[in-house]
Amino acid sequence: MKSREQEYRELFMAEALEAYDAMSQHMSVLEKRPEDEAALNEVFRLLHNLKANARAMGHDAIGEVAHRMETIFGQIRSKERPFAGSMVPVLFSGIDVLGGMIRAVGANQELTENVPLIENLDRVIEGEEPVLVDDESGTEEDATRKLELSDLVYIPIKKLDHLLNLVGELIIDRDRVLTLAQEIGDTTLQSVTAHLSRLADDLQYSVMDARLVGVGTLFNKFPRVVRDVATAEQKQVELTISGQDIQIDRNILQIITDSLLHLVRNAIGHGIETPGERVKAGKPEIGQLTLSAQTDRDNVLIRISDDGRGVDVERVRRKAVERGLLSRDAASRLNETEVHNLLFEAGFSTAEQVTEISGRGVGLDVVKLAIDSLGGQLRVDSRLGQGTTFTLVLPTSIAVKGALLFELDGHPYALPLMHTDSVVSLQPEKLHVVGGTLLAKVLTENIPVVRLADLLADNDDALPLANRAALVGAQDIIITNYNGRKLGLIVDRFLRQQDIVIKPVSQPLDMIDLFGGVTLLGSGQVCLVLDVPAITRLFLSRRP
Repeated sequence: MKSREQEYRELFMAEALEAYDAMSQHMSVLEKRPEDEAALNEVFRLLHNLKANARAMGHDAIGEVAHRMETIFGQIRSKERPFAGSMVPVLFSGIDVLGGMIRAVGANQELTENVPLIENLDRVIEGEEPVLVDDESGTEEDATRKLELSDLVYIPIKKLDHLLNLVGELIIDRDRVLTLAQEIGDTTLQSVTAHLSRLADDLQYSVMDARLVGVGTLFNKFPRVVRDVATAEQKQVELTISGQDIQIDRNILQIITDSLLHLVRNAIGHGIETPGERVKAGKPEIGQLTLSAQTDRDNVLIRISDDGRGVDVERVRRKAVERGLLSRDAASRLNETEVHNLLFEAGFSTAEQVTEISGRGVGLDVVKLAIDSLGGQLRVDSRLGQGTTFTLVLPTSIAVKGALLFELDGHPYALPLMHTDSVVSLQPEKLHVVGGTLLAKVLTENIPVVRLADLLADNDDALPLANRAALVGAQDIIITNYNGRKLGLIVDRFLRQQDIVIKPVSQPLDMIDLFGGVTLLGSGQVCLVLDVPAITRLFLSRRP
């Protein structure tokens, strides 16, 4: 796998070679039509970008030449001088020198400043006549130079989406072929299909890797957002960004853009206090906001943290009761995590007034739905008076997901590993009935347990009261985890863990939100993929 530095170097080379070719073309146009404003503006823009990119990569020699040429073209654009006379060969020479430096970077050669060119460019900037020297060797080198093409190409994201869809179909057919080879039992066929499997895996991960982008492409847009929102709110906020190099699927980054924007705006608008309030609370006037990313196994964690006032748990309880979401008694029994989960209820807010920069809670249900659609999770950690952290747990890719396959009533089902906490097999005597609900003690936690068949039954009534005596033999239980809430699902038997390609469900199943998609197993069976957030919500609404 390429290092991040190597990837940046290749990207710089691709853009620099493209800029060099474009500048050479526009310079030829200007030599024939010196007043061509479009060509002037484009050369100026290309030099400005090349200067910035070169300095960012540490190629200061390229940056110095590009900077001086940018200054000269700035003078030409502002009509201070015409594109004519002795400056023209100097500028052409500058383009050639830039091309040579860019090629030197590609060949890992050390860059040295071209002193005569720098001096001539400085003379042109000051309005003096440059010193022109005929360089036959340079002319001969230019005449015999080979044309070069960049090693990188730009591909529209739609083409990558289509390619990934084809790879998904290939993976499904591969699993089918592998199963058939095992059923037939022919060793030669099994050897060929094993090789096909390895090739399909390599192709799958290569295409997925091509879709990965650094989260910095999104993070780097937030300094301006923070500045504008802080100014509107009359607050002082310092933004710290880290983890820009973390790679994630481009489509995932696109889907979470609005969610991240909403969380950052609310952190400033409602989380961080005004300078006066912070001084009274013994805090510095400048609030701290952190936007960070890191990897955790196959997931990417994006955190938005502030050192503001935090979530007032008692106030959230009161608002939940006032809005009729819970009874006073039920609200009093909620632990801190469950209170934080109330923030994700549709329309819930603790703000006294609804403004453009709304209070924390307004719109969080939309944020939660966006994260759920990716098979991710949204967590809240808050301390009153100290601040709040929202953690977005996201898959690296949404094309292929790890899943646990199990059987229920003779049919296979899949459950994404993102929401699978553990699997256990317990005898009935290890389960307890409390308030009509089964409870299983797993490690130190008491987790509610329900028969998945009862949840999937076509019935809107409350679940039947738990009856431990009706359970026979060891019970296979999948412990799911959604938004910090664990739920045990009793299934008939575990099958295996497997990477699956999830396809959208067609009508009329798309009306049932309990299913997040469908996949095809190697046996040819259609396998429904359960949506854990929907399953959890259904249990909470139907629990006795």
